[in-house]
Amino acid sequence: MRQMVSAACGLLMACAPGMAAAESLVVVELFTSQGCSACPPADDFVETLAAYPQVLPLSLHVDYWDYIGWADSFADPRFTERQKNYARAVGSRTIYTPQFIIGGQDRVEGYSPEETAMRLAEHLARRSDVTLTVTRKGDQLVIHADADPPLDQAVRVQLVRYLPAETVTIERGENAGKTITYRNVVTSWEHVGDWSGHEPYEITAPAPGQEPAVVILQNEGPSTILAAARAD
Repeated sequence: MRQMVSAACGLLMACAPGMAAAESLVVVELFTSQGCSACPPADDFVETLAAYPQVLPLSLHVDYWDYIGWADSFADPRFTERQKNYARAVGSRTIYTPQFIIGGQDRVEGYSPEETAMRLAEHLARRSDVTLTVTRKGDQLVIHADADPPLDQAVRVQLVRYLPAETVTIERGENAGKTITYRNVVTSWEHVGDWSGHEPYEITAPAPGQEPAVVILQNEGPSTILAAARAD
């Protein structure tokens, strides 16, 4: 296990110069559950990924493991539906935990840090045609986006809030007796607008409270994430 993580870290370190120059965050979604015995290594790997400034791992807890005897305290049926929509977008009828989805495109089934890092390195080496900035003004976020050249299809503007770290002692189910710290736990994923990708775009969205916020521009599907930016 440690060798796999070390190899994955080596891949990420190898592309560190590209990461430093990257124009946008690379979003890595982890679909996970407190009731899934295969998930804790993937949950731990989120902390490793979060150490890289140009990588934003997000933990989305699904609810389809709750029947085993432990109701995931972070689970949201909307995250289950999001995972199903990713599967439908590629013609699949199957969903898994853990599952990583990188940049809205690449799917990694199960815990595979080397494959995850390899796919992530490919995304980090790319440059986006979209410039996205998010500025906080009190309880509001000012979102500004521009594309050069203009985009060939409209994108969804999404606002995500998350908890940086939460520790849970699991009393029942497949992980009974374990205490696990979950990182970047998504609490909400909202559609706040649509952008044609032609003219510069600006919108103000409410974002009260202290939870970190990130804005994600994504093709319908869900599919490719074109840009992401944390709130200043």
